[in-house]
Amino acid sequence: MKHRIVVLGAGYAGASAAGRLAKRLHADDTEITIVNGDADFVERVRMHQLATGQELKHRPLAGMYKGTGVAVRVAKVAAVDVEAKTVALDDGEIAYDTLVYALGSASTDHGVPGVAEHAHDIGGKGSALRLRERLAALPAGGTVVVVGGGLTGLEGVTEIAESRPDLDVALAARGELGDWLNDKARTHLRGVCERLGITVHEHTSVTAVETGGVITGDGERIAADVTVWTTGFAVHPIAKATALEVSDTGRIVVDGTMRSVSHPDVYAVGDAALAPGAGDKPLRMSCASGVPMAWRAADTIAARLTGGKIDTAPLGYTQQCVSLGRRDGVIQFVTADDKAKPGLLKGRFAARYKELICKSAAWGAANPTLGMPVRRRRVTAEGTALREATA
Repeated sequence: MKHRIVVLGAGYAGASAAGRLAKRLHADDTEITIVNGDADFVERVRMHQLATGQELKHRPLAGMYKGTGVAVRVAKVAAVDVEAKTVALDDGEIAYDTLVYALGSASTDHGVPGVAEHAHDIGGKGSALRLRERLAALPAGGTVVVVGGGLTGLEGVTEIAESRPDLDVALAARGELGDWLNDKARTHLRGVCERLGITVHEHTSVTAVETGGVITGDGERIAADVTVWTTGFAVHPIAKATALEVSDTGRIVVDGTMRSVSHPDVYAVGDAALAPGAGDKPLRMSCASGVPMAWRAADTIAARLTGGKIDTAPLGYTQQCVSLGRRDGVIQFVTADDKAKPGLLKGRFAARYKELICKSAAWGAANPTLGMPVRRRRVTAEGTALREATA
């Protein structure tokens, strides 16, 4: 009987995990299925580009995994039963021996009134396309406010301002502009905002969103024809509804191998997982975390099934890449635990660097069994025993 591995979600983390598993495990011993609600792989790190009218490359999952041995099932996940080892889908059910949970996250309103009714977000393809339609209909002189000064907010507001210089674009940031960057990076960021004509409201919390703008914590009103909400992400509530151990935010608690601390046959990667990184600091929600987490999970699963060595070294970071429109950017070099270092790249070179990173990540996901030696190992007696012990 083949060992059934089911991967839920085909974002960067899920797609990378499924492809790496196909490289590591022999098809005669394993059956790998990836489940995703969309038939295409979506480059989520480019949603700000999609929202401003740019076209993204079409990447059908069926084509990506053709000839790899990975089966693609286009369906939405309704529930996970970790005791019965089954996943309820909108078109039926699928059973697993090992589960890789990679359902990711979506934009959250943090309970702020009016966000759901009056704001747009760029957390996914559907919402980015809706914002794209709204921006396209906005005449010259229209006003846009982007709420949130993190990576998503910075990339979104600069992309909008660059693509539509005829609009009045503003950013509302809870703290100082780019306050996690070093001094040189923050200075460059301010210069970019000035060049693009972006009005920056620092130390400004938004307590409500209305039809024609937002209300700040000081009771002031920032007028806007279009409000874009980028204040963070939340995971899908499916994991919290299971018997899995989750954090107070609903992320699945995993160890350094991405294995659930409560259910050894479940692994979680990407935004849906709360994983320890360098210095025991939790890895942040990002593509920079998701792909290495996927590699670690796939390698661990393969090692446990085939009797290989398991890597437990903590995952860490080397850089943060921020695009500031198509012709500018900042590459902030960081410590393994994600603290800014003195070094950075900026300007056009940084924009090209970031583009290379994005293309590499997409290529890796779209070519799941290429790019490195393939060593498909057979499942050992110990691996079979492990499957039976957790059945």
